Amino acid sequence: MKNIIVSQFIVLLVGTVFAWGNFSYELYLWLNRQACTIGCYATTGSLVNPFFTPCFYGALFFLTAFILSCFLLRLQLKK
Repeated sequence: MKNIIVSQFIVLLVGTVFAWGNFSYELYLWLNRQACTIGCYATTGSLVNPFFTPCFYGALFFLTAFILSCFLLRLQLKK
């Protein structure tokens, strides 16, 4: 069981870093008034507020799942 929890922790860590990195890049482009060409709204090519994109909400859900995984791992390590 411990191996599954550690694997989950690592996958969620990588996913969280990737999601927030993608959101940060979109935010950087939006603040510099550049259209994001590789992000969540690449097809529109317009300036879209990154806080209203699926990337932001995905990053929030990844962060929530990662935090819950941290608590689960901590409980498993205490046993």
